[in-house]
Amino acid sequence: MDRERVSSGTEWESTVGYSRAVRAGDEIHVSGTTATDEDGAVVAPGNPYAQTVRAIENVAEALSALDASLADVVRTRIFVTDIDDWEAVGRAHGEAFGGVRPATTMVQVERLIDPEMCVEIEAVARD
Repeated sequence: MDRERVSSGTEWESTVGYSRAVRAGDEIHVSGTTATDEDGAVVAPGNPYAQTVRAIENVAEALSALDASLADVVRTRIFVTDIDDWEAVGRAHGEAFGGVRPATTMVQVERLIDPEMCVEIEAVARD
């Protein structure tokens, strides 16, 4: 099977052995994506709404590199460090996906890789 990979350019991809996104056939899998800027700095520490918006923007960027978009997303998984933030996170997710309405799951995790991060999102798209 042919694979097409997208890299975010971080040092962690080669160290950990992953890609930002992988296309295999008509499916695209986007790795857990957080609210970071072009330099890898965390965006909006402590703000779950703003972090969700930025994480989804980063997902969209990875999809775009593989000629897909948020409209092609069929599944998301949302990891939050405080489930009480579900409304803010859900609002940002709903604004981004509107009528697409992918299947989704939101779960609370003890922590993410950086203590300033409060949201991480995975996505699966089909085109």
